[in-house]
Amino acid sequence: MKTITIYGTGCAKCQQAEQVVRQVVSEFGDGVTIEKVADYQAIAQAGVMSTPAVAMDGVVRVAGRLPKASEVKEWLVE
Repeated sequence: MKTITIYGTGCAKCQQAEQVVRQVVSEFGDGVTIEKVADYQAIAQAGVMSTPAVAMDGVVRVAGRLPKASEVKEWLVE
């Protein structure tokens, strides 16, 4: 099972990042867990310096910008 973590404090771009991820994951069905982290300390501990950020299985893939749907799809098929 894969885990996607969305790091963001709740701003509009963070919410958009979550929407992109959820939309792509819904196309893939089961086998993917989505976590949302809004706590500043937890975000910093993950090494994220700017939000929104998205990590796949603990590895930050995008930070400081929205992920593209095509990027998320690529992560899921790796």
